[in-house]
Amino acid sequence: MKSENTSKKLSWAKHQKRWFGKWHLYLGIIAGAIVAFVGVTGSILVFQDEIDRALNPNLFEIIAQKQKMPIEDIVPLIKKNYPSLKIDYLMLNNFKNPNEAYSVMNLKSGEETFINPYTGKTSGKRIHTSSFVHVVTELHRTLLIPVAGRYICGLASLCLLILAISGLRLWIPKKWKQLKSALTVRFSGSFKRQNYDWHNSLGFYSSPIVAILSLTGFSITFSTLVIPLLFLLSGKSPQGVAQLLGAKSAWHAQAVSLPLKEIVAAAKQKMPNADIGGIAFPADKTGTYRLDVVSGNLPKVGKREMLIVDQYTGKVLLNSRKDFPNVGNAYLSWLTPIHYGSFGGRPTQIIAIIAGLMPLALFITGFIIWWPRYKKQKKGKKRKTNESALEIPKVEKEPKQAKIETPLPKLGRYFLIQFKSGLKYAIIIIPISFIMGALYGLPSGIIIQPAIFVVAFSCIMVCLNFICALLSEIFNILFLLPFKKGSHRVTRYFALSTAFFVCYLAVYIVLLNTGLEVF
Repeated sequence: MKSENTSKKLSWAKHQKRWFGKWHLYLGIIAGAIVAFVGVTGSILVFQDEIDRALNPNLFEIIAQKQKMPIEDIVPLIKKNYPSLKIDYLMLNNFKNPNEAYSVMNLKSGEETFINPYTGKTSGKRIHTSSFVHVVTELHRTLLIPVAGRYICGLASLCLLILAISGLRLWIPKKWKQLKSALTVRFSGSFKRQNYDWHNSLGFYSSPIVAILSLTGFSITFSTLVIPLLFLLSGKSPQGVAQLLGAKSAWHAQAVSLPLKEIVAAAKQKMPNADIGGIAFPADKTGTYRLDVVSGNLPKVGKREMLIVDQYTGKVLLNSRKDFPNVGNAYLSWLTPIHYGSFGGRPTQIIAIIAGLMPLALFITGFIIWWPRYKKQKKGKKRKTNESALEIPKVEKEPKQAKIETPLPKLGRYFLIQFKSGLKYAIIIIPISFIMGALYGLPSGIIIQPAIFVVAFSCIMVCLNFICALLSEIFNILFLLPFKKGSHRVTRYFALSTAFFVCYLAVYIVLLNTGLEVF
């Protein structure tokens, strides 16, 4: 038994010395605590609406009456009864729930006013930015650190994705007969053995969902990179999204804003079967109305769409259903629901909660594995230092013969060899990506959409990685190779990245013309 455990420890140590082991170790040490914290706060936010309503029932709950007032009638009534109330955004909270109030947001002051949809009268107020759910949301997204915090959390999501991938690579047993021990916890073993097994087992079973949550988290944070890439890969100009989202109303000196009734009528003409979930009002004279439109049977197959309307002419300046590529609609409709698990109702929400807690569990078990090894290594270095201080003369040994290294092939041939290897890896990884998304939606019966979503948005990550690899190889060729300082490792990274880029792009194009229609 001891020899078996010793051999396993040695094999683990060898894995740790390899590049994927180093990535797993160092990222776990550097970003593990942040990743764990972001995961725990994300688990809380899975049921953010339910928590908010449970903590503030007096604000959200109203007595249902015969019929709600139409949105185009209730807003003028609110302005008439409360002229000092600034309306930046009107949220129709679960508009199909007859016992729930609407809310009006003042974005500058952070004040949220709740409106009875049957009478148009206020039913309560609060400072939204001081609510429990908002504070947890800001902790999850920014760690309450201005500006930089958002990007720290986004990079933490990327670290979590790398940890999941490298962890799976470390987990893969060398022999099939070791598979059972790699999938289970040996409760008869020592504490260290059980902790090691728990780290392996939890990491393996949670890796599909943890990878998806990290992928969506990165896409949410770095939307300024992701959205233009979505347009570019769909054959549309990246500037198009900025022009669409930055559309302005045609103001002139004699311009008069249209009544909300006409704005709503213009929206319903474009999307007659959809419901308005919220309205952002013009911020200034060139501002526009933004209508967040929802169609489908929430929460399982709800589809969020968007209309931007000129406040003076009623012209629809943006219709996400027509103006966004298919994958752009997937981003708008599915990104947040997949990130928080709401797309499939309770089953996927529970899965998202468990997956959000996994980084904490893996950080603790991983630390317990690493810390004794670190102390042992530190003691070894200290012992060597003490021995050198004693200045004990050492018997000179005969110099070892230098190892004869096989010369690497020329750069072009080396690229092709590694490119072929990359193709083999990509052909394996792409179906795994599809299966990961399918497994996430399986308990709720929604399989195709999350599966296609994961593959399509993995392609975005692959594209970003390819750009980094391309820049690295250009630098390698122009500034390192001429001075014989170049590295074949950079070329290997570029070759593997190129292979993944080619494979994922081909699959993305196929999905774009077929499967993404489901969104």
